Amino acid sequence: MEAAQAAQPIPGTLTWRLSSHPITLLTFLAFRSSSLLVYLFGLIFIDSLVMIFIITILLLAADFYYLKNIAGRRLVGLRWWNEVDPATGASHWVFESSEPGTKTVNPTDSRFFWLAIYVQPLLWVGLAVFALVGLKFIWLPLVAIALGLTITNSLAFSRCDKFSQASNYAGNAFLSGNIAGGLASNVVGRLFR
Repeated sequence: MEAAQAAQPIPGTLTWRLSSHPITLLTFLAFRSSSLLVYLFGLIFIDSLVMIFIITILLLAADFYYLKNIAGRRLVGLRWWNEVDPATGASHWVFESSEPGTKTVNPTDSRFFWLAIYVQPLLWVGLAVFALVGLKFIWLPLVAIALGLTITNSLAFSRCDKFSQASNYAGNAFLSGNIAGGLASNVVGRLFR
């Protein structure tokens, strides 16, 4: 019996089998890694910059869309977008998180998500340094686009997570304030009867 329990992975470990949404997680990880792999493959083995540029940009765009609209919502309950006011032209970020208590975030999904969110921009920074050191300046625009997309998603999801935590704290404080206010009005009402 103990051997069977020892074989069971601990919740939150990095194994996709513990995921609540394994297809979403595997697709997310495939998009995250495919753009890097295509870039590296093209840099090392293929001399056709145009083909590698187009394929990498398409994979980065698919990763950006899938992460922003599907994977973030399903894996950690977060989503973001940017709205522009047509009258003033001012833009503002909109953050959406699942209501507290309605969605339980799987620790494995969360660890995979946040690890992939923060590791990919670091890998692209490393590839930018590699392109500079190797004097392959023609690859820098592609790396800059990749950095722009991955850093935007990283910052937006970080802000979204902080916003959701702050709104949870504010909601709890507001709820406890209503309870305290209700108790105080009942006490005052009983005193003046």
